[in-house]
Amino acid sequence: MEFKDKVVFVTGAGAGNGEAIVERLYAGGASMVLTSRRLAPVQSVSKRVDPKGVRTLALEADVRDPIAMESAVKRTIERFGKLDLAVNNAGITGSAGVPVQGVKEEVWRDVIDTDLTGTFHSMKYEIPAMLVNGSGAIVNLSSANGLVGLPGMAAYTAAKHGIIGLTRSAALELAESNIRVCAIAPGYVATPRIMESSKEVTDWMASVHPMKRLATREEVGDLVAYLLSDRAAFITGSVHSIDGGYTAQ
Repeated sequence: MEFKDKVVFVTGAGAGNGEAIVERLYAGGASMVLTSRRLAPVQSVSKRVDPKGVRTLALEADVRDPIAMESAVKRTIERFGKLDLAVNNAGITGSAGVPVQGVKEEVWRDVIDTDLTGTFHSMKYEIPAMLVNGSGAIVNLSSANGLVGLPGMAAYTAAKHGIIGLTRSAALELAESNIRVCAIAPGYVATPRIMESSKEVTDWMASVHPMKRLATREEVGDLVAYLLSDRAAFITGSVHSIDGGYTAQ
């Protein structure tokens, strides 16, 4: 119960890695605020992990909208009295297999607005709440492809690289304020959405990792939990790969 009495704000909490992160931190004793573009997915996760709704709050909040994110943090404080920790996970991949010159403007904007600007909007309102507390920790979800290039996915790769730069800048700004900011960089993870792909696709995804398998969502959740915990008290501004050796090649 290392997160007992802690309040955690998670974006993109209705599915995939976000859902697993909520499960892990809730199991560790945290009170959880789950946000998503659509309310139904986060309500479903909230009801499953906390049927009585004592330690969870599900909110519809689009990270592309700064007013929505400001309101979500405000409602967090109204419900739980503070904000201690945050996981900025909301993201989309956009089109795949499309060269830079073929990327549609609307696809580029949606990916950058969601993945990169959405992380900025979240941090913009999470950080002041943590400054009031005099402590905090933030984990941003980048990607293995935030560390290396990925042909055919320029918007996603650019956004995930940008998240790392944003993470490092914020970590330096907050280093003397007792607020830590880190990023994780997963490879391919066995989320329900990915596992709906054909066996040919999932086999290829596994094959690009030297360990020849996909990460589990639980492994991602455990890494996030460690970085948010007091055990990681001297870790800030760093990017933590969880990619089976992908970026070591």
